[in-house]
Amino acid sequence: MEKSRIEYLLKKIEEQTSNAGEEQEKILENILKRNAETDYLNKFLHGQTDKQLFKKYVPVVTYEDIKSYIDRIVDGEPPNILTTETITEFILSSGTSGGEPKYVLSTADCSQKRASIPMLMEAVVHKHIEGLDKGKGMYLLFSNPDFDTPSGLKARMFSSSYLSSPTFKTTLFKTVTTPIEIILSLNKPQSMYCQLLIGLIRRHEVLRIGTIFASTFPNCIKFLQDHWKDICSDIRTGHLSDWITEPDCRTPMLSFLLEPNSELADLLEPIFKNESWEGIITKLWPKAKYIDAIVTGSMSQYIGLIDYYSGRLPIISTFYNSSEACFGINMEPLNKPWDVSYTFLPNMAYFEFIPVDKESPQKAQKLHFNGVSNEESIEKLENGSAQIVDLVDVKMGQFYEVVVTTLAGLYRYRVGDILKVTGFHNKSPKFQFVERQNVALSIDRDKTSEADLSKAIKAAEIELEPHGFLLTAYSSFADTWSIPGRYILFWELKLRDSNTDRLKLDSNTMEQCCRRVEESLDFTYRLYRKMNLIGPLEIRVVKFGAFDELMNFFVSRGAAPLQYKTPCCLKIKEAIEILDSRVVGKFFSNGNLA
Repeated sequence: MEKSRIEYLLKKIEEQTSNAGEEQEKILENILKRNAETDYLNKFLHGQTDKQLFKKYVPVVTYEDIKSYIDRIVDGEPPNILTTETITEFILSSGTSGGEPKYVLSTADCSQKRASIPMLMEAVVHKHIEGLDKGKGMYLLFSNPDFDTPSGLKARMFSSSYLSSPTFKTTLFKTVTTPIEIILSLNKPQSMYCQLLIGLIRRHEVLRIGTIFASTFPNCIKFLQDHWKDICSDIRTGHLSDWITEPDCRTPMLSFLLEPNSELADLLEPIFKNESWEGIITKLWPKAKYIDAIVTGSMSQYIGLIDYYSGRLPIISTFYNSSEACFGINMEPLNKPWDVSYTFLPNMAYFEFIPVDKESPQKAQKLHFNGVSNEESIEKLENGSAQIVDLVDVKMGQFYEVVVTTLAGLYRYRVGDILKVTGFHNKSPKFQFVERQNVALSIDRDKTSEADLSKAIKAAEIELEPHGFLLTAYSSFADTWSIPGRYILFWELKLRDSNTDRLKLDSNTMEQCCRRVEESLDFTYRLYRKMNLIGPLEIRVVKFGAFDELMNFFVSRGAAPLQYKTPCCLKIKEAIEILDSRVVGKFFSNGNLA
């Protein structure tokens, strides 16, 4: 990136954050002027555009509250139900609604804001790390298939929308090693092979290695373990492996394999053959200065793996984004991953914040608008049971749930993320991501709530009834060390009509239980299973009484026996080991999900 461009973008960030309050006023004014006559806002504001009336009468909502409006637009009704802007596509959120994806309306303005975030972050990183203009980044990027909707518009994941954006294709693409055709290929194994092969051929140009989400790294390491011999053979012979048949992958590769390179193959093979792969990333790409990936929230579980394979290169978690809106960037990119905070950019959307109990961040103050009457919403605000604050009014050290209003038809929408204020950049606050509400299990971008997991397990219990089995307790954990990651359930069973603890477990029945659970989980989970981004679900049956031992463990750590509830999801290693040591049978879901 040119020095003048870096200076321009950094100046832009300073101007926005120095005038955070004014920027927020302008963006809300713009949203209300454009959309006051929409069906949704008109119901509350009757055409008025005053900010105070907006905050007084428009309720804070969840997706379920506005789902019916969005469904009508997805089905082909005019978008002025929610917005006067032209809808260009639907973004599929990783959150779910009743087992189905959330559809987020997207406009040209939203896409432009989304694409601008990486550009701004590029400038910030260039400020902190010298010499990045002397090479390229090997970014492992993958597109996902679009989905047609009755409206005629496409629905796609955030990453696919970003990779298809004009900004990426014309500007950011120039900073990466891989041709755009390979990145946009829907054949992921062939795309990954070619991206890694090109990255190794151009290894001395690679100054940074990245992806969007950290979960991609262990998958790529496993892929290298399986395919490094083919990669070295291709480099040695100058011919691409026959199994690479996808034209979008094969054709661009021809320009990179013009002649044999036995010298490079001889250099790489001993690295791959080493019994230990610790630090292999820096051995393969010796000039790499850092790893670029989102490692906050559920992605933090991959920090240890990245450290191991990268030789502890700095990890830069660049920006905070979601399907619903762009939020902010990491202005201190060289901070340790667990110290990452994101400076909110006040021109991205209109932000509000619900204070959350400091002692229990997962519990927001009693604010449950959820589409109830305006009178009840107003009463909750006026009687002090909840107080929503603006971006510039948040307090240092306080926890908040973020609420967003956008030009694309989201008004006072609860994203579900809990954040902590860690400081300010000029007048704009910096937030540390704490957690996503109501998430029990999380692997990659899939997030399964306690309610959804419970519902799926209940569906599977039907398979036990003919055999007289009773499910007496269950818990779970996300196995992120497996590649790909997978969900593991602990089940405690007993015979309904017997006190014996000796169970004859039928493999077919238990495998069908695994299958039933998977089929009952949400759209995102099923899609990622189909794409092999999540491994087959496993059920581990434990000895009867194992969950009593688990309770004793938590009681020994201070839990009150009379108030103890079996955790839906285990995150403490010792707790997992207690159940794991009492396993009497392991069963897996067979085959691929339809």
